[in-house]
Amino acid sequence: MTEPAPYTDPDQADPSSSLVRAAIWVAIGALIAAAIVCVVWVLVGTQNGIVGRAFLTILLLAAFAGVAIIDARLAARRPAWFALASMVTWVVTLLIGAVMIWLPERYPWGGLNRFVQFLLIVLVLQLALLHLRLYTKALQRHVTTFTQIVAIVTITLVIGLAIMLVLPLMMGEWVYFGDTYWRFVVALTILAAVGTALIPLINALFAPKKPRPVHLNAPPPASVLPPWPTYADGVTPLPMMPDRSPDWNAYYTGHPSNVSQAIAPVAPFAAPAPQWPEPPPNAPQPPARSGYEGFPPPPPLPPLPPQP
Repeated sequence: MTEPAPYTDPDQADPSSSLVRAAIWVAIGALIAAAIVCVVWVLVGTQNGIVGRAFLTILLLAAFAGVAIIDARLAARRPAWFALASMVTWVVTLLIGAVMIWLPERYPWGGLNRFVQFLLIVLVLQLALLHLRLYTKALQRHVTTFTQIVAIVTITLVIGLAIMLVLPLMMGEWVYFGDTYWRFVVALTILAAVGTALIPLINALFAPKKPRPVHLNAPPPASVLPPWPTYADGVTPLPMMPDRSPDWNAYYTGHPSNVSQAIAPVAPFAAPAPQWPEPPPNAPQPPARSGYEGFPPPPPLPPLPPQP
């Protein structure tokens, strides 16, 4: 029998899901508003190229709908603020594209030129959004008052730079942007680049270092391994068993338990076991060797003569 799902209060919903839901509703509202504006423009506008512009508008709305669906599916893997910022960026892109489609053309080659400019606008906005994501991720490594101030100023400069780059691409056919305007663009670019480089430098100098991963299966270094047990002479190491443990039976018998152990080389510090078992306290000690094993015993001494 399955248990019923616990009741959740709608007023206590996750704020991240609320932001994602708000972003989806913003996309739906922008899609409807753009469609209504385009319909009104079709009804009251001029007849010059109205069919081609209507077809481009349909393509733009369909592309925006597809991008909004993809963003909604990816929202669960992203921070809520980034999902909302991404949706707002695509809404701004939709509005810019609608304006560029229905803006009167000043030159005969304006259609192809506007298409290239629109692609550049999409590239600028997406690069600004990517910069915002990576910059905030770097900020979270080492948060201080100074880094927060630098981040706010830098993000403001990057957004302002993106706007100043989009405006000439969008309205450059009808509006003249003089030398002073581009001087401000270069100044904002320099300041934004400096602010972008400050956070990684501060992280490299003052952020806590990430601990190195420890491999559990790797043997410990030789400097921390306990000494390998030896024979009674205290010099010759004991053979190694197939399970990489010392051959304690050889300690008492003086010979390896397996013939292959006597042939194979023994590495004193090859065993990864952190502790070696001690021999049992009541185990018999190996017989002492005099060095004359294998020789015949000496003859018995003759009896002593009796004393008077």
